[in-house]
Amino acid sequence: MILKNFKELSSYLETSRRIVIIGHKNPDGDAIGSTLGLKHYFDKKGHTTQVLMPNEFPDFLHWIPGVETVYRFDRQNNQCVKALSKSDIIFLLDFNALHRVGDDMKNTLSKYENDFALIDHHQQPDDFTYMYSDTSICSTCQMVYNFIEMFDDLDLIDENIATCLYTGIMTDTGSFRFRSTTSKTHRIIADLIDKGAKNDVIHSNVYDANSFNRLQLLGRALSNLQVLPEYKTAFIPLTQKDKESFNYQKGDTEGIVNYALSVKGIVFAVIFIEDVEQKIVKISFRSKGSFSVNQFARNYFNGGGHDNAAGGRSEDSIENTIQKFTALLPKYKNELMNSYE
Repeated sequence: MILKNFKELSSYLETSRRIVIIGHKNPDGDAIGSTLGLKHYFDKKGHTTQVLMPNEFPDFLHWIPGVETVYRFDRQNNQCVKALSKSDIIFLLDFNALHRVGDDMKNTLSKYENDFALIDHHQQPDDFTYMYSDTSICSTCQMVYNFIEMFDDLDLIDENIATCLYTGIMTDTGSFRFRSTTSKTHRIIADLIDKGAKNDVIHSNVYDANSFNRLQLLGRALSNLQVLPEYKTAFIPLTQKDKESFNYQKGDTEGIVNYALSVKGIVFAVIFIEDVEQKIVKISFRSKGSFSVNQFARNYFNGGGHDNAAGGRSEDSIENTIQKFTALLPKYKNELMNSYE
């Protein structure tokens, strides 16, 4: 764990501040939940806050308390730049380096003259003035809960904060089934329910809001699934044509890679998603046991994340990207065969 200049940060926040809170590009449940959860907390402490996101996020997260106040850098650039120029400090949540917000927003943030505070659980974070980094924790939302606890303010957690934090913990742990889910995670979840989080409603809002097209796209993805038992590996290619066939919307591919990981005997799963607009192939990696997809993504696909969940990208064609991926597997055969659940 890295806890840098926390006492100084605590003293700094004793006075009302203008705070901007930022999540990563293509924000997920943990990014939205943690930023809004922290916003609600800071608002109750008398600070002036604004949440910024680099771009759009999935429809199944648009119900989270406070989401209507979020500014998007790609659509509301003037409002975002104005908020940044007036802020005293920027909190960076659920990402470990400025490039994770995209080039345009990174260029703006690189000119920022005040301090940054990082709260994040991804590996190998960049250095910032104030840091709370812990790669052992399952989600940034759990870290926000810990952050509030460090200020001895758990009594300030109300239904809105509890709902935001529950959502991020739930989504980043795969509904509490991943290895990163600890007994402390469950104790925190219990407290959030006691403080007003409606677990059944949250689960339904996130997981039971599938469109017909999204389910059809899932069907196509599963029909594209390829299994390489000799490497305990499975992967799914999704082309631009596949997406367009089912009126793809942002978030429609969320969680599909986990179906590949659910195949009996598989310890390494990947989904390759062609994105013609950005001229890249987006890649999500998942693993079980000791095989580190974080290191694999960093080594070969301009990515990173956690040991068992990471992302990456390729600027080559989807066919060449998959060919590169499969050509790497023999090098890791022993690790994959000896990984464990």
